[in-house]
Amino acid sequence: MESLFTHSYAEIAEMLGLEKTFQAKIIYQNLIKGVSDFNSMTSLPKALRDRLSSAYGSALSSKAIRRDDDGDAVKLAVLLEDESIIECVRLSDGKGRYTACLSSQVGCAMGCAFCKTGTMGLVRNLTAGEIVEQLVHLESLGERISHIVYMGMGEALTNFTALIDSAEEIHREDGFGISFRKMTISTCGFVPGIRKLAELELPIRLAVSLVSADDEVRSRIMRINRTYPLAELKKAISSYQHHQDRRITLEYCLLSGVNTDKESADKLKAFTRSLDAVVNIIPWNPVPDLEFKTPSETEIRKFESYLKAAGIPYTIRREKGRGISGACGQLASETTRKS
Repeated sequence: MESLFTHSYAEIAEMLGLEKTFQAKIIYQNLIKGVSDFNSMTSLPKALRDRLSSAYGSALSSKAIRRDDDGDAVKLAVLLEDESIIECVRLSDGKGRYTACLSSQVGCAMGCAFCKTGTMGLVRNLTAGEIVEQLVHLESLGERISHIVYMGMGEALTNFTALIDSAEEIHREDGFGISFRKMTISTCGFVPGIRKLAELELPIRLAVSLVSADDEVRSRIMRINRTYPLAELKKAISSYQHHQDRRITLEYCLLSGVNTDKESADKLKAFTRSLDAVVNIIPWNPVPDLEFKTPSETEIRKFESYLKAAGIPYTIRREKGRGISGACGQLASETTRKS
């Protein structure tokens, strides 16, 4: 069954063969509350519940099939209708705030050398409903989600229509009601998508995976830079800020011996000049069979001193979920279910 999310009540009624539109609203409101079993939707007539349960089993098109938990993060493997598997993560800040990290694609076509998802290649885009259903599965863990980050599997801006449709659905007042201002879209630097996002003028935050401000280095580890080099990327970011007037995040995955020296910091300073940006330093999260190394604490602190001397605003992200392969760059899955 196709996901019921991102459809009007009239469309849901038609999809399920309902006689009355208000019954579609009842089903939708149950889904928002995490009730996906038609038999548990007691506001519906029993005969209707029996029919829907017999025909579809669940009001969701996907189901969570595996859970990994390390306390600060919970990762779910989600089985889609076509037997593809994706991963999503719930992150806790330890203060009662929970963030959903959602995937936008099965796999990813970008092929960034340091990212596990990139080793999968692109299988397909997710529908907007499949993106939203990840939030339903994560909320079923028992905590209300307050923030959304599109930082899971895939390059979100290459699945632009489904991405924005899912954000609008999550924002919907009679649904999850999460503000656009509490959503962040991460991109590896897909310039056309950044420009389209700027034109929409939605107050969604933008995070750009920069990794290096040196074209030669960046092109070697991020194929996207061969098509959209740093100068073009900076123009797109500047255009976004002209429309949004919001600080952006530049994600800087710290790779030992690759982008941790003073020259790298100097080039980063030059790139950030005239941008309202904060650099988010992310020590590389280990991925088996990839060639990189996580920098030592000494190497991290030395690079941090370069940033301070250069006057670059920065934060250091101590990754949650690393122990369950749920941290930045670690998400991947088998593309089909193993029997």
